[in-house]
Amino acid sequence: MGAIAHTDAHAHDAHHHHEESFVSKYVFSQDHKMIGKQFLVTAIIMAWVAVIMSVIFRLQLAWPNEGFAFTNFFLGDKWAPGGVLDPNMYLALVTIHGTIMVFFVLTGGLSGTFANFLIPLQLGARDMASGFINMLSYWFFFMSSLVMVISLFVEGGPASAGWTVYPPLSALPQAIPGSGAGMTLWLVSMVLFIASALMGGLNYVVTILNLRTKGMKMTRMPLTIWAIFITAVLGILSFPVLLSASLLLLLDRTLGTSFYLSDIHIAGEALDHTGGSPILFQHLFWFLGHPEVYIVLLPALGITSEVISVNSRKPIFGYRAMIGSILAIGFLSFIVWGHHMFITGMNPFLGSVFVFTTLLIAIPSAVKVFNYITTLWRGNIIFTPAMLFSIGLVATFIAGGLTGIILADSALDIHVHDTYFVVAHFHIVMGMSAIFGMFAGVYHWFPKMYGRMMNTKLGYAHFWVTFICAFGVFFPMHFIGLAGAPRRYYSYSEFPMFDGVVDLNVLVTFFAITGALAQVIFTYNFFYSIYRGPKASRNPWKSNTLEWTTPVEHMHGNWPGPLPVVHRWPYDYSKPGKAEDWVSQITPLDHDEEEH
Repeated sequence: MGAIAHTDAHAHDAHHHHEESFVSKYVFSQDHKMIGKQFLVTAIIMAWVAVIMSVIFRLQLAWPNEGFAFTNFFLGDKWAPGGVLDPNMYLALVTIHGTIMVFFVLTGGLSGTFANFLIPLQLGARDMASGFINMLSYWFFFMSSLVMVISLFVEGGPASAGWTVYPPLSALPQAIPGSGAGMTLWLVSMVLFIASALMGGLNYVVTILNLRTKGMKMTRMPLTIWAIFITAVLGILSFPVLLSASLLLLLDRTLGTSFYLSDIHIAGEALDHTGGSPILFQHLFWFLGHPEVYIVLLPALGITSEVISVNSRKPIFGYRAMIGSILAIGFLSFIVWGHHMFITGMNPFLGSVFVFTTLLIAIPSAVKVFNYITTLWRGNIIFTPAMLFSIGLVATFIAGGLTGIILADSALDIHVHDTYFVVAHFHIVMGMSAIFGMFAGVYHWFPKMYGRMMNTKLGYAHFWVTFICAFGVFFPMHFIGLAGAPRRYYSYSEFPMFDGVVDLNVLVTFFAITGALAQVIFTYNFFYSIYRGPKASRNPWKSNTLEWTTPVEHMHGNWPGPLPVVHRWPYDYSKPGKAEDWVSQITPLDHDEEEH
């Protein structure tokens, strides 16, 4: 039976209806709705930083060693003399682009926004278990973002060891310019980020377990909440491992320890490091790194479950199977990290174990895909922008998942490891799927966030250009990878065997720039609609979940008076015998009606 959190309405009103200052309402807010919006706006700003970086290095890859005013405008004469990108800055841009997208946009932006915004609203709670820890979680995230941006301006440039910051490149400050102060700031930023993720994750788990309203059993929770719940558990279990990896790397860099270093010669000089192993860092990093893939993906899949069901006007197909697949993905994500390390010299038998566990994860992933398709099948589909992005997620999840089967097999992976094939795979299955889920969530819950509607036609334009450009960028990359082109190379002009991929790189860059411009449509639509969009009704999508029973005007405590009581699961769409094609969770069952 669900834990019950009933609050006396009068005590609640007396406590909460006080005048708030600008600072307590918009800056150091403890209201989960405002904190969710703070995460979202911060993530949008960070995403633009990452997008501009990707355009700069795509220009270099398409037209090596040519000068661009665009590059010079952003990087100045130090890092782009005459508009020609400096090779050291190329590595830095690739590194920070990956770091921002994985951690600050797809983890902080996606989980931070929708976990904060939806958990109390969809479970019938007044707020999070701890508003203060929730506020701290955002401000640690903000400080982390700030430190990462500051690292762009230090003398030697930002971290340049790739977003995975493998030692010894990241452990030796004298190795390359980007291994200096920029690398130290990267590690400091990551420590702050992990603190934010842990505070948020613990808050999410406690709220979901303890603050559900009367009648909200675990089996009546929307799939968004199930996905966020398992995501939070994954983060709590795996982020501390990255914290330890980062701290040991800081010690190697500053105090002369040798956790990751052994028998190193640099510039002809033998360093006094023995006994460490760079492979240890890979184990620690990827023990977070693979659960991180699902920390990024699961909230997007949960959002998609909700959006597809609402806009198909059908119950989600296989509700319990969907929960089971989320649990299975969560469990398996902890025993597959070795597939990132097939060429580190690992024992072939151990490699075969990781091949098996990695291929196993395709099963719960396929369950989700088939259930999405079955929910769509013969549905009364309404093509809102949120629905288009959700269907787009199903497409990218399938396309990226298929190339994952190749990378999961150690015998095949050896040939494409560290080539553009890997870049193409994870950008489609993790990057684009999660971004599409995030866009779907923003379009779907924007009326609840801001009380206004986004422009639908701009939403359609945003979807189609983004969808076409996403495949235009990452589909040709598979062939660049199959040709053997390694990732993170500044230029391929020195290698005659890669002359054939030059035209493909130009094509990829064309789509990348077009796709970046498409995000201007979204950014304009988002910020314009906050102030000028048409006012939203209480329940514009005719949805069953609890957040649409709250007033349009935001208030502390979410509901005036007593909390709603839940009587049914959240997916009673097009139920036979009902006058309308939706039945809210707060509608009692008829005397002869069976619950799903």
